Amino acid sequence: MCGIVGYVGFRNARDVLIDGLSKLEYRGYDSAGVAVRTERGLEVRKKAGKLAILAGDLEQQPLAGTLGIGHTRWATHGLPNDANAHPHATEDGRLVIIHNGIIENYLPLKQGLIARGHAFRSETDSEVLAHLIEEKYAQANGDLEVAVRTALAEVRGAYGIVVTHVDHREIVAARTVSPLVMGVGDGEMFLASDVPALLAYTRRVVYLHDGDLVVLGQDGYRITDLSGNPQTRELHHIEWDAEAAEKGGFDTYMLKEIYEQPSALTNTLMGRLHDDTGEVDLDIDLDPSSFKRITIIACGTAYYAGLVGEYLIEQLARVPVEVDVASEYRYRQPLVSENTLVIAVSQSGETIDTLEAIREAKRFGAQTLGVINAKGSSMTREVDDVLYIHAGPEIGVASTKAYTAQVSAMLMLALWLGRARGTLDAEKGAELLRAARELPRLVEESLQPERVANIERIADKYKRARDYLFLGRGVNAPTALEGALKLKEISYIHAEAYAAGEMKHGPIALIDENLPVVVVATESFLLEKTVSNIQEVKARSGKVIAVVSDGDEEAARYADDVIYVPRAHEMVSPVVNVVALQLLSYYTATLLGRDVDKPRNLAKSVTVE
Repeated sequence: MCGIVGYVGFRNARDVLIDGLSKLEYRGYDSAGVAVRTERGLEVRKKAGKLAILAGDLEQQPLAGTLGIGHTRWATHGLPNDANAHPHATEDGRLVIIHNGIIENYLPLKQGLIARGHAFRSETDSEVLAHLIEEKYAQANGDLEVAVRTALAEVRGAYGIVVTHVDHREIVAARTVSPLVMGVGDGEMFLASDVPALLAYTRRVVYLHDGDLVVLGQDGYRITDLSGNPQTRELHHIEWDAEAAEKGGFDTYMLKEIYEQPSALTNTLMGRLHDDTGEVDLDIDLDPSSFKRITIIACGTAYYAGLVGEYLIEQLARVPVEVDVASEYRYRQPLVSENTLVIAVSQSGETIDTLEAIREAKRFGAQTLGVINAKGSSMTREVDDVLYIHAGPEIGVASTKAYTAQVSAMLMLALWLGRARGTLDAEKGAELLRAARELPRLVEESLQPERVANIERIADKYKRARDYLFLGRGVNAPTALEGALKLKEISYIHAEAYAAGEMKHGPIALIDENLPVVVVATESFLLEKTVSNIQEVKARSGKVIAVVSDGDEEAARYADDVIYVPRAHEMVSPVVNVVALQLLSYYTATLLGRDVDKPRNLAKSVTVE
């Protein structure tokens, strides 16, 4: 959600902070700020709006120092303005903090602090932490580490907090729920809320765990828990470099990531599908015979990947599956037992709603599996086992390659379960395995220039539409949902999606000559019914954009515009078909002048409720 960067070393801290924050812009923000320890003390600069505004201010009035902290804020408490931007300082300016998350008991803490004479400059819950730590600092006789630890003992909520004091050449940080990762350099230390902020400087990182507190100095760090007990955390070497987190010659991160899907899918699938045996090796220790039902929990795009998973698992493994929106799951008193497998799907592994849903499921004894992209994330430490999708860093807010990798992971999981439970015979399993292995090639083919040019032409034709309707059937009903979400997210055009058979139960009332209707009508045992739905739209003057398999003239002849996609086995087709919808949304948005990498009001990783 918000972005955090910290630095102590020998470089100009201002440059490190601005560079790091620019790598975290994809997380979504409405203001930015830095605090640098200069010869004059801790100097704070913060501005509402884009990071470029702050950077311009620092160009005009530079800050020189080799220790600093920086932040990009996504508002939860208080308007997005200069006063509410981070960092927050105490009245005397000697202590500053930055904070991600929400302090749930901030109001009683604030009232107590005001009663004891503290003056607040902002409306945020975060500023409470600065004043509370200031009090504890005085009580601890100037021990900043103890001050932070004792202050956090009074705090209830989610936080990734970073603190520094003018009298200390060190940074103290702690986390509960909100992610923090350290970068280890030679004679310098880095801190961030996500790895891309560090990659220009080091590939050696340490992921902090919930309840960790770390003190960073120029020559190293030490980690304790919130009671002061020393902790040891693994040093990781990041396999992807700074180049992977940049645009690589594309106009936007989103377009780069759309074109990265063939390689991302290769990474997801390779080494796991065995042609010689027809088996899938997922390196999962869970016993497939130990659960009688499956619940998939996720949010947003990951939720739609879960819906595809529901279809595939029920078809191939013959075990009941339900898919839940994670933000609602724990509030409906779910029926869970030790015979339930709960699968959490998340790109970041930090989505708070999904994390809390996992905890609720575990409280009732459920087995848990994560389908996750980010190694070292909070979710990977909370689930019983992990199926990594290996999609690489995804910077664009609107998920593309992570979605297709998640769907591919669901396919592999369904194959693994089906074979293990004896519901999928070897012949059918081998057929689907061959189809899965074809996915990188098929997606590569989907991105041929003539196909992309056709989609861009169609996007230009309908870019002024105020509403869209997306339809799909069977395993591609979720594809329609994901297509509508992408269009909404980045173009700001209203879009709805339905299982095509539901059109006549209400949405048909919306259809007229001004409504583009995108229909996923690729090869399927339900194709004849889908073609009937297309004819129903045409009978009411709707404009049909049909996504059809190469060579299918029957489905195409009823459409106003046709997007041809490579012919694929129905069970793997959602991976291929969604690429066309990603491109349709992308070109619609760019032709309207939208910022597709940073759509308004959205964030990449939602770490607050």
